[in-house]
Amino acid sequence: MTIENQIRAFAGTFILVSLMLAHFHSQYWLFFTAFVGVNLLQSSFTKFCPLEIILRKIQKK
Repeated sequence: MTIENQIRAFAGTFILVSLMLAHFHSQYWLFFTAFVGVNLLQSSFTKFCPLEIILRKIQKK
């Protein structure tokens, strides 16, 4: 699996989990959903993604 696909999988999972938590626990979890969305949007323009740095370090081990 490529790093780009891993990032998409992480983002999708985090969004779905935070939406479930917002529905069943507290609506404040929607802030986390917004954070993930903003991070995806900014990374499309700047080509900088913190998760990509982490995944590259993990793969080097």
